[in-house]
Amino acid sequence: MTGGNESCTGGPTSMSYLTCLTYILEEWTGVEDIGDYLSYAFYILWLFFPLVVVFVLPGVIVILFYVSILWLHIYKRKNEIKEAYSHDVWIGAREVLATIWDGHGRIWHGYELHGIENIPQGPGLVVFYHGATPLDFVYFTARLHIMKKRCCSVVADHFVFRLPGFRILLDVFGVIHGPKEACVGTLEKGHLLAIAPGGVREALFSDEMYTILWSDRKGFAQVAIDAKVPIIPMFTQNVREGFRTLGGIKILRSLYERIRLPVVPLYGGFPVKLRTYIGEPIPYEPNMTAEELAAKTKAAVQALIEKHQKIPGNIFRALMERFQTQKKED
Repeated sequence: MTGGNESCTGGPTSMSYLTCLTYILEEWTGVEDIGDYLSYAFYILWLFFPLVVVFVLPGVIVILFYVSILWLHIYKRKNEIKEAYSHDVWIGAREVLATIWDGHGRIWHGYELHGIENIPQGPGLVVFYHGATPLDFVYFTARLHIMKKRCCSVVADHFVFRLPGFRILLDVFGVIHGPKEACVGTLEKGHLLAIAPGGVREALFSDEMYTILWSDRKGFAQVAIDAKVPIIPMFTQNVREGFRTLGGIKILRSLYERIRLPVVPLYGGFPVKLRTYIGEPIPYEPNMTAEELAAKTKAAVQALIEKHQKIPGNIFRALMERFQTQKKED
């Protein structure tokens, strides 16, 4: 009896590897015309491959977050004794995670940080436009830690604190929910604090036009006034091309307004070029009201968007910028 491999190579002409594989599978399974089934399966895979990619890639980011959390648990277990003798046992853990996330940003997005000289030596309130995900802020804090050995706490929505397993990650990196007193206290201790006034609503329902959705929020401005610190505006180029949301669906907007949870699906994870720009600080002025400071900050962030972002945003163009050196034309 002739073996499958011999059947593939025997005869006046040799079969291709795919034909050979089909022949072997037919012998093993006893199913005739299995090649037709394989062709159909490959066609279905090709048809749905783009859909799979845009919804699977966000899952990779979630996995990386949980890998970070696992590393923190391992680190904590190995350093329980040292904790009693160290003022900050998490220094080594932050170094490792900053290196991991900065590496991810460099490789996947060619991440760049511009204007870091605008970060003050002392406390300051970083105010930024919120993309569909806060991934650009993660890259920013990682690069800041590596370059300046500084941490930047951030104010997050309450639902973040309900994510399974995230508590240790939030505690280590100083993520807070508020209230205003906690924000002022963080700044008065000499730390950096970041706030995205648009919050989840801006993340889900802004679009490729990069519309700022701050409504009439001015609490962040009052925090800066009470703490007597400057505000540092920040924006990341192409942040909405890396990830997109289905926020244009009205029923999803209505559902969010009722339950205040991020029920809007997102897709993407595209390796677009990301550049974070830090604007010039807006200094503390004792005579400026919260309304005036909020308006001035919004104008500063809008100016960064207009200067560095081509509108409307385009995913293909943002991908091509990985291979270009020029920035947005003035």
